[in-house]
Amino acid sequence: MLLAMTAKRPDPSPASPAPISIALGKRVKQCRHAADKSQETLAFEAHVDRTYISSIERGIANPSVETLANICHCLGVTLSELFAPLDGVSLAPTGRRRANTAAPPEIKRGRLR
Repeated sequence: MLLAMTAKRPDPSPASPAPISIALGKRVKQCRHAADKSQETLAFEAHVDRTYISSIERGIANPSVETLANICHCLGVTLSELFAPLDGVSLAPTGRRRANTAAPPEIKRGRLR
């Protein structure tokens, strides 16, 4: 019992951020610097935590459209201005999607009939 409680769980390997998330984060950072705001100031004005702004800028977080709209408002840019430089970023699937293992495909097809 004690062994089970003290055994370390394996750390799940974090997936690398998607190229679009990294590009968006760089763009948020550019706009923040242009507005001469710190992460802390932007976070306060956008009603999010400073660490969340940092995660967005590093491409780790996946902010909602509402959060991005709040950030844009605080930076004095529109959503289209924020996303405009991202036109050249590949939106191809990264292969990181998890396979659906809930039931084998032949069983799923049988249930649909």
